[in-house]
Amino acid sequence: MKEQTIASPVEFSGIGLHTGEAATMRILPAPAGKGIVFRRVDLDNFELRADVGSVERVAYATTLMNRGVWISTVEHLLSALYGLGIDNAFVELDNFEVPILDGSGLRYTEAMQRVGIVALEAERSVMRITKSFALEENGKTLAIHPSESFSIKYEIGFPHPLIGDQKLEVEITPENYSSLIAPARTFGFYEEVEQLQASGLVRGGSLENAIVLTEKGMLNETSLRFPDEFVRHKILDLLGDFALIGQYVQGRIVANRAGHALHTRFVAELLASTDHWTIMAGEGCIKVS
Repeated sequence: MKEQTIASPVEFSGIGLHTGEAATMRILPAPAGKGIVFRRVDLDNFELRADVGSVERVAYATTLMNRGVWISTVEHLLSALYGLGIDNAFVELDNFEVPILDGSGLRYTEAMQRVGIVALEAERSVMRITKSFALEENGKTLAIHPSESFSIKYEIGFPHPLIGDQKLEVEITPENYSSLIAPARTFGFYEEVEQLQASGLVRGGSLENAIVLTEKGMLNETSLRFPDEFVRHKILDLLGDFALIGQYVQGRIVANRAGHALHTRFVAELLASTDHWTIMAGEGCIKVS
């Protein structure tokens, strides 16, 4: 399969979930081999590559940094790019936090599908998992196993009547991502909002960009998009963090109550564990040692 990019630019404006600051963002086509590269247009087009080596913080969102320049809350955008099979793109941003939009990956996904996704000349290389790899941390687990496709199985548990125990397994294809995962919104608990805002977080949060849960229900007047929207959003987040691996993967991910910190640690340690995977390039297999 060939590497891909978008056919023409798309633009978004909105506020950051945590800063509450306005930002405009453009996604533009990029050549083969470029990967996903952020450009801070407010800082002389400073470039920051979306890879796990750039991860700086993972508290309630994933933040990248290089030479003191930040890009924050990247996971929903990266999830949409990875889920749609887009290998290469420039992302221009005039502030340091990506617009949260409606709290899901839906608007990113719809916009990129609307302009179209095009194949480039270069063959896509794929990381093929050959041996299971797993991490466990404070009762949270994340693993990847050999498979003939790429899929995610995620399980969560919250003592809340709208959530409880939820689990879902999805094969990640552009079609499945856009219909089953992209619409799932981020969520949080009303009782935690004041404390989070005092810590400089969720200052842009509202019922327009998040599901806000009360003790027995939710504040949003609209209904859930899926009965299990919460676990679907966890898959969305995981996919956005997994995109920092920088290439497509053939394997089955199994996650239980993981989060951004474990997601990004998992990507870094999997990359370093070269006896668990090989690189498939075109029709051939490149042994990594």
